[in-house]
Amino acid sequence: MTKYIRRAAALCAVLLLALLVNATRVQVFQAGAYDGNPANRRQTIARYGQPRGDILVGGRSVTGSRDSGQQLRYERTYTDGPLYAPVTGFASQVYGTTFLENSKDGILSGSDPLLSPFPLWNDATHAQNPAGKVVTTIDPAAQRAAYRGLGSRRGAVAAIEPSTGRILALVSTPSYDPGELSGTGRAVTHAWERLNGAADKPMLNRAIRQTYPPGSTFKVVTAAAALDAGVVTNLDTSTTSPDPYRLPGTTTRLTNELDGCEDASLRYAFEWSCNTVFAKLGVDVGLSDMTRTAADFGFNDRLRIPFSVAPSNFDTTLDKAQLALSSIGQFNTRATPLQMAMISAAVAGGGSVKTPYLVEKATTRSGSTVSTTGPRTLHQAMNPATALRMRELMTDVVTEGTGTNAAIPGATVGGKTGTAQHGIDNLGTPYAWFISWAQADGTMEPAVAVAVVVEDAAADRGDISGGGDAAPIAKAVMEAVLGF
Repeated sequence: MTKYIRRAAALCAVLLLALLVNATRVQVFQAGAYDGNPANRRQTIARYGQPRGDILVGGRSVTGSRDSGQQLRYERTYTDGPLYAPVTGFASQVYGTTFLENSKDGILSGSDPLLSPFPLWNDATHAQNPAGKVVTTIDPAAQRAAYRGLGSRRGAVAAIEPSTGRILALVSTPSYDPGELSGTGRAVTHAWERLNGAADKPMLNRAIRQTYPPGSTFKVVTAAAALDAGVVTNLDTSTTSPDPYRLPGTTTRLTNELDGCEDASLRYAFEWSCNTVFAKLGVDVGLSDMTRTAADFGFNDRLRIPFSVAPSNFDTTLDKAQLALSSIGQFNTRATPLQMAMISAAVAGGGSVKTPYLVEKATTRSGSTVSTTGPRTLHQAMNPATALRMRELMTDVVTEGTGTNAAIPGATVGGKTGTAQHGIDNLGTPYAWFISWAQADGTMEPAVAVAVVVEDAAADRGDISGGGDAAPIAKAVMEAVLGF
């Protein structure tokens, strides 16, 4: 009898050991696979089991959470959703997350280890942190001015603090309310289908994800390259620039929309946007120096702010005719509004291109800082002496050239207009551009650099211009930042 008891006890011991081994296998070695299995809803339920952290603009939350009473309990809400959608993105139980909701999801959902009171605390206790907060660099007055200025037109605005790279405004129109995508009901599915099917693409973030031909605003880059390379040494000396200008190796003749561009000085050509002068300057500077200068301004970079930005393009393999067109912001040259704001900021900031950033800091729910972002130099786009002369040229555009609509009493404003051709045979409605910077009288440095693009597909071709359509929007943004 004792023998059978011993055998039964041994069998029980073996079975217990097998259970322990299997539990170890499941809980330690295969835990990741089970956690990542789409059929495992425990993490999803836990993710929405507490309110999501807030995104702050100007010290005020522009997001919130609503208790739905459903299995995925807390749904995301948005204050002024269309205004801040290019910044916040959306957080949807069905369609995931975008922009800050995505790039800072760990902080906002509470899953980031930085929110733990002690290292490995959550691994040991299996506890979930209270969600943290994300503090943005956005200036609410500038954001509203940009959104109001664009109105019902298609376009975008990006504004940067030149000395730091802090993004002060990021607007794209038309926009949408990201709150429509919160929840799990049929209304969410219908909203998703409607927004994705809309011809005007309200979910496209034109400020950072859409590239446009920059047109004459790119002449800032060409002028800086010419000055740095010594192709131009005096702003007021006549250039050898025929009008019309025959593109090298072709029979195509490039013309201007105004008189006085033949052999014009760099100052006159910049003020009145002479295509022939800048096309020839680009060829005279040469492909190597032009591509290097464009790269130093940020073209062809892959930026994160912290979410990704579409790279702006300046081709590195061009013949002379293509280089001429690229030097006036046409051919394959394309830029995001954020990139063009960086160009203006480089002029305002002594030639230094700062890495743009959108998040000031991340904190715990109680406000303790867990991470910060600070100024960082991305490139030196031009010599400081060249930047001073570019500031002079951009100021002339506003005081007596094509950008007078951006003038602000009590401040020095520099700008550059652009009207970019596009479409088959350039028959599409031109894009209206304006890039600028502003410095209040009596202050030490410029406070803001702005880029505005207006698509305005409904406008007549002759009724659109950078100075007429885009400059007033830039002015309103600059005034908002300056507090005027």
